[in-house]
Amino acid sequence: PRKVLQLLRLKQLHNGVFLKVNKPILQMLKLVQPYVTYGYPSLKTVRELLYKRGHAKVHKQRIPISDNSVITGSLGEKGLYGMEDLVHEIYTVGPNFKQANNFLWPFKLS
Repeated sequence: PRKVLQLLRLKQLHNGVFLKVNKPILQMLKLVQPYVTYGYPSLKTVRELLYKRGHAKVHKQRIPISDNSVITGSLGEKGLYGMEDLVHEIYTVGPNFKQANNFLWPFKLS
């Protein structure tokens, strides 16, 4: 189960990530079910997580998303220019979900 948790980017206790639901991910979630909780987030939950606890991965460093220039610098070429674009991409699991999700550092939940 530890390797599966690493593959899901859950390397610490009380971390949270967004995942695209597909067969391999569901198999991995079944393996780690006793250790994790999962479900479909609401738009409000996605927005609050990104605004309150959103950190970006820029040059392998954890940077708080303080303004839209952080997002535009990394994801501008993908058509994501601000926080609401990022929220929409994550919530609707759009075509650039993988890049947008990888740009986000796993959330530290309390």
